[in-house]
Amino acid sequence: QVQVVESGGGLVQAGGSLRLSCTASGRDFSRYTITWFRQAPDKEREFVALTWSGNRTPYSDAVRGRFKVFKDNTKNTVYLQMNDLKPEDTAVYYCTVDPDGNIKYDASSYPSWGQGTEVTVSS
Repeated sequence: QVQVVESGGGLVQAGGSLRLSCTASGRDFSRYTITWFRQAPDKEREFVALTWSGNRTPYSDAVRGRFKVFKDNTKNTVYLQMNDLKPEDTAVYYCTVDPDGNIKYDASSYPSWGQGTEVTVSS
């Protein structure tokens, strides 16, 4: 079992930036695949970005070029740097972990979720 804690959400004006954090438990953090999802009101949970052991970091079309994922292995933390935020980025953001390093883009593949962190972008 891997426990995650998301933080860093808040209220920001359009065009601003936020940095979300996802801190995970465990000693094999470098092996984890950590995936960011978001869920806006009345919408399904959607893929945002993921980081894994490979040399590519996939991003959704909606955030590519504006969001950036990076790791700090010394802190067991993955960050989602969110730049040029838009009102349509308003959502609850979640990080999920596959401790075996598998790539899973489907939110339904994950058996459980944390509380997430809420991002609100005002116009």
